[in-house]
Amino acid sequence: MPSRRPLFAVSCLAMFVFGMVIALPGTLFGLPEMRGRLGVDLAQQGQLFGVMFFGLLAATVVAGPVQDRFGAKLVLVAAAAMVAAGLASFGFARGFAGAAGAAALMGTGGGWLNLGANALVADLYPESRGRMLNLANVFFGVGALFAPLLVSAGYGTLSVGGILATCAVVAGAGAVAGAPLAFPPPRERASFSLAALWHTARQPGVLLLAALMFFEMGNEAALSGWTSTYAGAMGWSPRAATAILLGYWAMAIIGRSVSAGLQSRLGNERLVLGAALVSAAGCAVLLLGARSLPALALGAWITALGLSPVVPTTLAVAADRHHRFGGSVFSLLFTVGTLGSMSFPLALGQLSEAAGLRSGMAVPLAGALGVAFCALAVLRGRPGPSPE
Repeated sequence: MPSRRPLFAVSCLAMFVFGMVIALPGTLFGLPEMRGRLGVDLAQQGQLFGVMFFGLLAATVVAGPVQDRFGAKLVLVAAAAMVAAGLASFGFARGFAGAAGAAALMGTGGGWLNLGANALVADLYPESRGRMLNLANVFFGVGALFAPLLVSAGYGTLSVGGILATCAVVAGAGAVAGAPLAFPPPRERASFSLAALWHTARQPGVLLLAALMFFEMGNEAALSGWTSTYAGAMGWSPRAATAILLGYWAMAIIGRSVSAGLQSRLGNERLVLGAALVSAAGCAVLLLGARSLPALALGAWITALGLSPVVPTTLAVAADRHHRFGGSVFSLLFTVGTLGSMSFPLALGQLSEAAGLRSGMAVPLAGALGVAFCALAVLRGRPGPSPE
C-alpha cells in the first residue's frame, strides 16, 4: 500500500486547483473590464458558467469508471494538465467563442480533479472518511480564496492575463507533483459494468443523495459565480465586491475545518441537515435583507458557512454505504450535482437579465430549501449499507 501522506497532499493540491477553477470566473466577472474584454452581457456571462459546468459534467460521467478501471493517477495528472491548458487559453480569449472553449476545458479538467481527489481520499481513509473528506475539501476553499485574493492583491497592477497565467502555473504544478508518486491499484480490474452501477443507483437512498447534491452544487456554483456581480450591481466598488467574495471563501474554509470535528459528534446525516438549515438562513438574508454592504456580506458568509460541509459529508455517507464501485458511485452523485451546477448559474443569469439581480437571487434560496428537504429525508431514512 503506497504511503497515504503524499497521496493525501496531492489530493489536497487537486482540490486547491479545483477551488481556484470554480472561483476564478466569478471573481474576474466582478471586474467591469472583464465583460468588456470579452464583449458579453449578463445572460452570456451565465452561459459561460453553464459551458464550464457542462465540461465538468461530461468529465464527471466518465471519471469515476475510469478511476475504478485504471486508477487515480491517470485521472489526477491528466486533469491538472487540462486545467492548466484551459486557464492559458482563457487568457488569450477576446470573445465569447474563445472564452467558451477555454471554459469547457477548465470544466473538464476540474471535474476530473474533483472526483479523482475525493474518491482517492475515501479509499485511503476508510476508517474516517467524513473527517478526512472535510479536511481535504478545506483546500477547495483555500483554492477558491486564492482567486479573489490574487485579484485583490494585484488590483490595478496585475492584468487579467497575468492572473490567469499565475493560476495556470499553479495547476501545472499539480500535474508535476502527482506524476512520480505510486498510487493504489485500481479497485476493479474487470471491465466496468453499467448494470452494476444501475443496481447501485437503485439502492435505497442513493438517488436521494444525488438529489441533495443537485441542489447543493447548484447553490455553490450560483453563489460563488454571482456574489461579486450582485455586490457590483448594488453600487459597490470592484474592490468591495472582491472583499465580500474573499469572506465567502474564508467562511467555507472555516466551515469545513469545524465540520471535521463536528462530524464525530453529530454523525454525517445530522451534520448535513444542520448545515442545510444554516445555508437556507443565509440565502434568506442575502435575498430579503441585503440593502447594505454589511447585510450582503453577512448573508453571503452565513450561506458559505452552511454550504461548506454538505458535499464532502454527503460523499462520506455514499462511500460508507456503497464502497465497491466507489469512483463510479461518486460519478453518479457528481453527475447529478453538476447538472445543478450548470442550471443554477444559467437560471440566475437569465432571471437577472429579465427582472434584475435581486430577483435572480431567488434561485439559490430555492436551492437551499431543496438541500434542507433532501437532508431531512436522508436523516429520516438512514438506509444501511448496501449488500455488495
